Amino acid sequence: MEATCFSGATLSSRYHTDEAQLLGRGKFSVVSRMRRREDSLPVALKTIQIFEMGTKERNECMNEIRLLQQMQHPHIICYLDCVIEQNELVVIMELAEQGDLSGLIKSAANEGVPLAPLVVWKLFTQVADALGYMHERRVMHRDIKPANVFMTAPHTVKLGDLGLGRYFSSKTDMVHSTVGTPYYMSPECIQGGGYEFKSDIWSLGCLLYELATLKSPFYTPGLNFYILGKKIMSRQFEPIAGGSPQLVELVDRMLQVIPADRLSAAEVFAMAQAGLAQMGGSSN
Repeated sequence: MEATCFSGATLSSRYHTDEAQLLGRGKFSVVSRMRRREDSLPVALKTIQIFEMGTKERNECMNEIRLLQQMQHPHIICYLDCVIEQNELVVIMELAEQGDLSGLIKSAANEGVPLAPLVVWKLFTQVADALGYMHERRVMHRDIKPANVFMTAPHTVKLGDLGLGRYFSSKTDMVHSTVGTPYYMSPECIQGGGYEFKSDIWSLGCLLYELATLKSPFYTPGLNFYILGKKIMSRQFEPIAGGSPQLVELVDRMLQVIPADRLSAAEVFAMAQAGLAQMGGSSN
């Protein structure tokens, strides 16, 4: 898929906007499905309200999208186009029509049937591969969670919603900050510190835990932000019952309070590959 950033053309001149189908809605964004006019390719359009942005922020955001368009990886959602129109930023992405890991985890939890260990390793290894690729190119994700890992086929996933979180948070409160979702926030972020590469690793550890147990490590009913922060800072989560020693160790080494104590993305991917290989599986 060729990635561009178009200007001088309206959105409707390039896409069948009259056919838009709503896929999801966030606090500042709407995601729709429509077709590209030139080849009828189904795509996802994320329309983001950026009225609070200054010119400098907008330019930085567009530059970030151009950078993300260079992320060409089999397990990363491809960014195709971007445009600012009517004070909205519209990002056009590859469409993943099989849902996301959040839906998969919820379905499994409702059925009371955990994901098979081989499936857990297979899915996680693909996400770790994608994040390793991003970090190698000095790009942070900033909001790793099951809802941002999209399924393109059974047991095949792609990491999406890359790297743009910091541009949409200036008027949001801590709980709804787009620099991480609260249950996946690292200790340094929950305390209001800066986001760093190892913050992605903490969130990735939460994702692996959730794949293995079908629940977030730090979730309990009725939890407020203050108590959540205390749980995160003290690494207070239930052990993974029945998990393999390799999986338990990998989660533990990602969920370290001090960022320097966490594995790098490359180390996570290597351990994930080893865990998958022990199950006799392949990530491809």
